[in-house]
Amino acid sequence: MGFTKVAGCTLAAVLTAGPVFAAQLSGDARASIPKDIQQIVVVDYRAMQNSSAAMNLKDKIMPPELKKLESALRQSGMKVDADTEVLAFAAFHSGAADATRTVGIAQGQFQTAAILANFTKQKVKGTPMRNNLVYPMGASGMSVVFLNQTTMVFGDKPSIKASLEAHDGINESFLANSDMMNEMAAVDTKAIWSLLDQKGTQTMMKSVLGDASQLTDYDSVKNRMKSSRYTMEFKNGVDFNMAVVMSDTMTAATAATLMKGMVLMKKTTSGSTGSSMMEKQALDMTSIGSNSGTLTVDYASTDSQFSTLLSSPLFQQVVH
Repeated sequence: MGFTKVAGCTLAAVLTAGPVFAAQLSGDARASIPKDIQQIVVVDYRAMQNSSAAMNLKDKIMPPELKKLESALRQSGMKVDADTEVLAFAAFHSGAADATRTVGIAQGQFQTAAILANFTKQKVKGTPMRNNLVYPMGASGMSVVFLNQTTMVFGDKPSIKASLEAHDGINESFLANSDMMNEMAAVDTKAIWSLLDQKGTQTMMKSVLGDASQLTDYDSVKNRMKSSRYTMEFKNGVDFNMAVVMSDTMTAATAATLMKGMVLMKKTTSGSTGSSMMEKQALDMTSIGSNSGTLTVDYASTDSQFSTLLSSPLFQQVVH
């Protein structure tokens, strides 16, 4: 799936946020994610409903894969909007061909008895899969399984099968991915957060750097990228933070230099149109540095400044 567009996936989930809550995954949710994660995006779903601007903007950039999963959840006939607290999307490597699959996880307090009664009324039958029943979600091609009253898993059947095998201990789960679990501890108190593995990080950084990724220095740091993480806050405007974990301090410093060079290049080559001036302003509000082997990028703005940036060529280059 299109999770190679990792920056776009992350920001698409980010734009569904409103007031700040912590988006923490329960033990059941973590156990339902297969170990070999490429990217995971977690968002407080309650906050999503409270930001009309975010709801209007997210459709501009949300990748088709995420849109399909979210639409299936909303249109399945299940009245879960009011009950969902946290929504997560995980892209993971699967099978000998190293295919990438996606699974969605919703956690909250669901009226499972009423939902299952409605399925029965609509003559929607569940298909046994391990110790669970998997139900089709309308004409979307997606399916859903209720692990318990607080956790549901949705996606296509192969993805759900992989999720259940992880949850039931047949295959290893996210809980066994010590690197990702350690990274999660640094971000899961935030309202919106995302983790990327090495391959996802490399793809994202190449997209962000643009022409600067063609420089010789980039080749020297590419294979030393280990992982990355994002968070976003909306307490006072928009506060976006990215951290890219490198193999050593020198590599992180080199990557920071490359990104600063990219920013300078953008500033000097941009024209004087409204969108160009807007991009320059955004770059002025971006801070780049390195600390203990980690490249850091921080961006802060008002809500209106960020909303305007969404239509700029620079932003479209980053997310596509």
